[in-house]
Amino acid sequence: MNEDLKNLLERVRELYLRYGIKSITMYDVASRLGISKKTLYQHVSDKDDLVGKVVDLMLEVQSNDMECTHDSNLNAIEQLLMVSKMINHGLKKMNPSTEFDLKKYYPHHFQKLMNVRRQRMYKNIVANIQKGKEEGLYRMDLDEDVIGKLQVSRIENMVENEFFGIDEFTSPRFFQEIFIYHIRGIANEKGIKFLEEKLHDFDIHDISKL
Repeated sequence: MNEDLKNLLERVRELYLRYGIKSITMYDVASRLGISKKTLYQHVSDKDDLVGKVVDLMLEVQSNDMECTHDSNLNAIEQLLMVSKMINHGLKKMNPSTEFDLKKYYPHHFQKLMNVRRQRMYKNIVANIQKGKEEGLYRMDLDEDVIGKLQVSRIENMVENEFFGIDEFTSPRFFQEIFIYHIRGIANEKGIKFLEEKLHDFDIHDISKL
């Protein structure tokens, strides 16, 4: 992906996250980006193609964000707390209608997003459990495969479940509570003690540090 296309897609992604997908026409995209429709169509064939490329960019951004936590010096519990911050930060910029529009009007792109997201989430959870065991923070008797699938299923079901309202689902403490609940279930005594110490000054709004 060349830089011109990547910059264009990043700006379109911001439009979709703010206003949803259905309401933003190709004319709107060209107008807001300050380019002609002819220039826009030099990069994409139609709106479906544009949406697909934006989904690819979203997956790339999410992958890069996760790599940042893996490449850092954080331990397993700190990684999960940082991920909760990153998700909360992302939700602040998210229009709930964006994913709804993607699912309703571009189901093939939505399914791709869900499949890749699910696979990555499972892989990251299993890797985190293995790391936590090596660091002596998680229980050694954990079945990584079962816990990984359970956590993925739990998060996906909460996204789809109408029991949680949009305001609740996008609230700052929602994913913080999910991750704390998860950590307490897999941590040993040492891990729980470390978690409680970290929570004393944990600010989910501050993504720059733990």
